[in-house]
Amino acid sequence: MPQSDPKTLVSTDWLAGHLKDPDLRVLDASWYFESEGRDARAEYEAAHIPGARFFDIDEIADLRSELPHAVPPVEKFISRMRAMGVGDGHQVVVYDGIGLRSAARVWWMFRLMGKTDIAVLDGGLPKWQAEGRETEDMPPILRDRHITVQRQAHLIKDVTQVAAAAKLGDHDIVDARSPARFRGEEPEPRAGLRAGHIPGSKNVHYSDLLNPDGTMKPPEALRAAFDAAGVDLNRPVISTCGSGVTACIIDLALERIGHRRHAVYDGSWSEWGMYDDLAVATGES
Repeated sequence: MPQSDPKTLVSTDWLAGHLKDPDLRVLDASWYFESEGRDARAEYEAAHIPGARFFDIDEIADLRSELPHAVPPVEKFISRMRAMGVGDGHQVVVYDGIGLRSAARVWWMFRLMGKTDIAVLDGGLPKWQAEGRETEDMPPILRDRHITVQRQAHLIKDVTQVAAAAKLGDHDIVDARSPARFRGEEPEPRAGLRAGHIPGSKNVHYSDLLNPDGTMKPPEALRAAFDAAGVDLNRPVISTCGSGVTACIIDLALERIGHRRHAVYDGSWSEWGMYDDLAVATGES
């Protein structure tokens, strides 16, 4: 796969070369763990890639759900995107302030809504700024744009489907959390959750898919990371994590290596770890 692919991942050079394209839309999807003590919106308002709109994954979500940043209803997604001037015929590039983390969540969400002309900026805002490229603090001028959505139900799994997959063993369930959290050796950051992992799942920490500068590793290294974790790439994959954000990095990596049968468990450990009637495994398996 080429380094820049407008359906998965594009380089800073690619974005710089297309930044003035009339049908390009750039989204800042920065989001931080509470422990990081950063304010994504304030940072966006201080400096963002020219023309970028701010995509708030905690607000463009199903706020009726008790789970964090659950996928929004289709109608809400349409409403927010229209208001942001993002719609049919646009090539979307999404980035974040870490390098590659929450941007993958928005990439997956667009695909869930049937929009495939979206790519993550490889290395995100840190790489863009490190290269001395332009940023601005002015909000973009927004004009409503029609958007057509066709939800792709096969790209998302709920707790019942994941429980069935774990029992039947007909999917590889891949957990993006840290090895210590996967093994149940350190407490979960969200209060009230049990420690451990879904029985039978495999652990590929999302950092194993990234280079130190926040860019995604090349396809051969991605394959090696999945192989090392015992993931069978001939089987469908369900990705999971703490709250459905870093799981999407797994799906982006799978798409980069040509694996097409993957889905995100949206509730992830925030849901599974909450219910005592769901089995939990600890240790390596």
